[in-house]
Order: sequence, then structure tokens, then C-alpha cells
Amino acid sequence: MNGGRYGGAREAAPRVAEHFAKYIAAERRDVNRTVAFAPDAATLETIIDAAFWASLRREEGYTPTISLAYLPPEQAGQPVLFERPISLAPGSLAKVAPAVERAGIHLGVWERDGELCVWGTTRTLPISCFVLEVNAPGLLVVKHHRGEESGKYVNVAVIEGDHLKMIDERASSLPDCPPLLSSLLGFEAPASWAQSVNVLVQLAASMRAHRRGGALLVVPSGSDAWRASIVQPILYAIRPFFSELAELMSHPSVDRRVWQEALSRVVDVIAGLTAVDGATIITDRYELLAFGAKIARRDGCPRVESVTVTEPIEGSVATAINPAEFGGTRHLSAAQFVHDQRDAVALVASQDGHFTVFAWSPCESMVHAHRVETLLL
Repeated sequence: MNGGRYGGAREAAPRVAEHFAKYIAAERRDVNRTVAFAPDAATLETIIDAAFWASLRREEGYTPTISLAYLPPEQAGQPVLFERPISLAPGSLAKVAPAVERAGIHLGVWERDGELCVWGTTRTLPISCFVLEVNAPGLLVVKHHRGEESGKYVNVAVIEGDHLKMIDERASSLPDCPPLLSSLLGFEAPASWAQSVNVLVQLAASMRAHRRGGALLVVPSGSDAWRASIVQPILYAIRPFFSELAELMSHPSVDRRVWQEALSRVVDVIAGLTAVDGATIITDRYELLAFGAKIARRDGCPRVESVTVTEPIEGSVATAINPAEFGGTRHLSAAQFVHDQRDAVALVASQDGHFTVFAWSPCESMVHAHRVETLLL
């Protein structure tokens, strides 16, 4: 062990412990559900410290990508139990990483004989379980589990080097908060797994994953007003409209797994189109209209000069900047599109991993840029 030498662990542990203590106490009021145990600050500091140092190692040329979950084997359903627990040391974590790098597999961490150790692997987690993902060297993401029904996670904090970003759950209650942002924040669990699905969230994650950058415009169905802000003719227009995603969302299957797999495949197809130069266009009913479309300022509309930028992080302050300061024509054209088409939303992924949602703010009477990459990690 490194004795908590990583300063980011010392800074993050008390604040993260407070979050989990609050949420787990609230969940325990429902005695009919299995709820996780709340880790204390000392436990969190040890886990974060070990994960950070493991993230800086390379094993056979690969950077470790692992997920650590704090729970005893008794809460893990049908876990894979190691005959001899593995030490919670950076070297040990790096060596076992190749076996657990696939999504949904966690290394279970619990105390044994007075010390934290890795007891095995699990896919099943209790509600509000502490999860720490090693995303990249020096980049850790703290999450909590919504529960077995939804199978989803909520980002709690991002720790990058010596910088801690605590997600501000109150951001979803602010005026003009787009539904996409509310779903990404997701501190309140949905009533059912079907309600937990937000296609735009999945599209955003898939767009970010291909790392080529891209823009997705969501326009009102049944209206062609958006065409006034697109260069005509559109090189890659879709006729008839591709409707498989719309059909999946309109008629969810009773077989959750089959339906989710089909949904994921179609989401990846549409998100892949955003890698083509130009913008991909879908309706708010998820019908694919075009890709590779060029955005142009609508006749008679002024050039967008300023946008409000916010990030759902504690301590973040809204700032007004020129959209050109985002660093690329993709962001500038997306801001112009939303400025001209105020009932549309634009999702923009950068090659460097940043992700911005542009939406018109009636309260501010200007375009609002929501930086949400910390919610997509």
C-alpha cells in the first residue's frame, strides 16, 4: 500500500463519504430492498489511493481499466470468489485488470482480518453501492449504483490528478434544465427499467466513445423549419426516414435483454454517422433524417455572439462567452443552429472527450451550453 500518499484521495474521501452516508441512509427506509453499506472516509481514502497508483501502471503494455465495488460477497448474488483474497495494492490491481476490464464486471472490495482486500468479482450490486472506476491514467470516476432493477449508475465525482469535481445534483432543478441533463444526473431512480432508458444519453455516450468528434441535432418531428438552417441540398439525406430507433422506443419488448441489445446496436449505428463531417439530424421521435449536413445561419437571423456556459459541478459559475472560444467550428455552428431553431437541441462531442449540450434558454433569452463530459465518464 502507499499509505494514502495520493493527495487527491485525502481531499475526496470525506466529501464522497458524506454523499454515500446520506443516500444509503435514505434508501434504508425501504426495508424491502437490499441496500449497500456506507464506506467511511478512511476506507474510501485507501481504495482511491490504491486505484490511483494502479492507474499509472502498465501491465504488458496496457493501462489498467478496472471497476472496484465496496460490498461483502453476501450482497453480490452469485460472485466469483477467490480462494485467497488479493491484496488491495496497485501492483495486484494492475495484474488482475485484464480479466475484469469488460463493462459490468467489478472487483469486490471488503475488509478481511482487519484489512481491505479484493475477494472476487461480481456483476450484481446492491442499491447505492460505492463504485470506483479507473477510466484512464490518473482519472478516476466515483459512482453509485441505482439498484438491480435499472442496472444504471450515477456519477458522483471525478478525480483527475489533484483535481476533484463533485457532481452538483441540484443542477437538475435549475430553470431550463434539458431533460437530457436531468437524466444524466439521475440521482432519483426511475420507477422501472423502461423509464430509465434515455436514448439521447446513450447516443451521447456512443458519440463520445468513437473519439472523432461529432454533432447531433434533435429537431421537432412534423416540422421542416430546421431546413432553413441547413445548406441545401443535403448530401446524405435519408429517404425514407430511418425509423428503427423510433420503433424500438415506441414498442419496447417485454424481453429486456433482447430489446436493450437491439437498442444499443441501433444507437451505435446512428452515433457512428456523427463521425462524418457535418451534423447528423434526428427528430424528437428518434427518426433519422440526415447526416453530414452543413449548418448555415438562417436568413434574417443575427450571428450568435454569446452563450451561457455551465457545468453541473459544485462551485461551478455560469459564464457568458463567445461560442468561437469553444475552439472549433462545430461548436460555433451548433450554437448558431440552436439560436435560429429554438425548439431544437444540439449535442456536440469533441475529439478530446469534451461534450456539450446546446439548448435555448427562455429564462436567459440566449443559447445555454451545458458541459456534461463529467457525467458521461
